[in-house]
Amino acid sequence: MSQLRQLILDTETTGLDPKNGDRMIEFAALEMIDRELTGQSLHLYINPGCNISADATRIHGITNAHVKDKPLFGEVAKTIVEYITGAELIIHNAKFDLSFLDFQFNMEGLDLTNSYVASVIDTLMMARQKFPGSKNNLDALCDRFKVNRKDRGFHGALIDCRLLADVYLNLTREQISLIGFEQKNTHATEFKFEQLNLSGIDLAHVSVPEDDLNKHNQVLDRLNKESQGDCLWLKNQ
Repeated sequence: MSQLRQLILDTETTGLDPKNGDRMIEFAALEMIDRELTGQSLHLYINPGCNISADATRIHGITNAHVKDKPLFGEVAKTIVEYITGAELIIHNAKFDLSFLDFQFNMEGLDLTNSYVASVIDTLMMARQKFPGSKNNLDALCDRFKVNRKDRGFHGALIDCRLLADVYLNLTREQISLIGFEQKNTHATEFKFEQLNLSGIDLAHVSVPEDDLNKHNQVLDRLNKESQGDCLWLKNQ
């Protein structure tokens, strides 16, 4: 069974919109294989070539002085591409981070992020589907899943990746446990399911109300979305 290489990814920026001149100042990606962090990561500080807004600094704590001697994005762009190539990215509010990566890749004459990676999972979208109407920012999800964030001062990319890894595992634990995949400190095992022999068994025929069938299908749709199309029930229909 091939191992799934996932990267928990986060960035910090000078502001909110690259089209308005904002740029990336921190990039972090933690490697996870078969739901276990490997200890491998890529963490970079980047000179944005522009001022960091005071509002942004209040969030992530990074000042112009911190990054004035760091490489420009063009000097690290290919390093980022090499690291993310072939992986599945796990990002909280992926639209934001990808907007910066794509904009700055394009400035360097490189392809957009999706052309390098296997897929992208947005944990914000997952959380909104799972907990509609609730706060689903990273802090709120850490509180919900009792993820320890006492050492988190500012919203730095690397520490946020570590928190998001725990949040992602909690968000997907129900789906993984349904297919018998969750294992601690072991490599994933390929499970084989045998067809039961039901001959000679008189099974009762039960009519299921249409409303119950609709609810059942809604649950399957949610599981299929969260597993990126890997819901075993639907696969075996």
